[in-house]
Amino acid sequence: MRFSFAVMILCFSLSAVTCSSKKEPSKMQQVLGLQNLSELATSEYIVTKIIKANDDNTWYKVGDRKILMTCKASLVAGIDLSKLTESDIHIDNENISVTLPHARLIYINIKPEDIKTAYQEVSLFRDKFSSQEKNDLAAQAEKQIKESADSLGIFVTAETNATLFINSFLQKEGFKNIEINFSPQKHLLQ
Repeated sequence: MRFSFAVMILCFSLSAVTCSSKKEPSKMQQVLGLQNLSELATSEYIVTKIIKANDDNTWYKVGDRKILMTCKASLVAGIDLSKLTESDIHIDNENISVTLPHARLIYINIKPEDIKTAYQEVSLFRDKFSSQEKNDLAAQAEKQIKESADSLGIFVTAETNATLFINSFLQKEGFKNIEINFSPQKHLLQ
């Protein structure tokens, strides 16, 4: 009985020593742990684009050919936290200032089933729009959606949501005065 009691006390003592000898990660290391999130997606917009095309202005073809298509795209924007470095973080006791990279378009997704032909008019002497022509029109629509992403406000929303998330994270890490800024570099499109 005494032997098992002594072993129990020894084990308890060893566990107390090993627990106290482990180093706590510094505040800087805890904040830099955000890098592990890599791309923090904080905003998603669903956009519908109307695509219209006609080629009735060609002089050597007889008849008109018109098409009206719709496509639904999902745009996801967020912050690339893997670019966060120690120089972007300034800690003074319970005060912290963090400079984040600006939001960027992480991806745009247009599912094939979300591309639909709403209207098509083809004269008797003309061929219908081919699958390749429809794909080309959808690719053009995707490019236009990417170019208009900034005007949609997705980057502002992504940065606002990222600020709220990072602020909450830093409060849980024990910081009282938190300042979050964004680097002077402009938004990036994928």
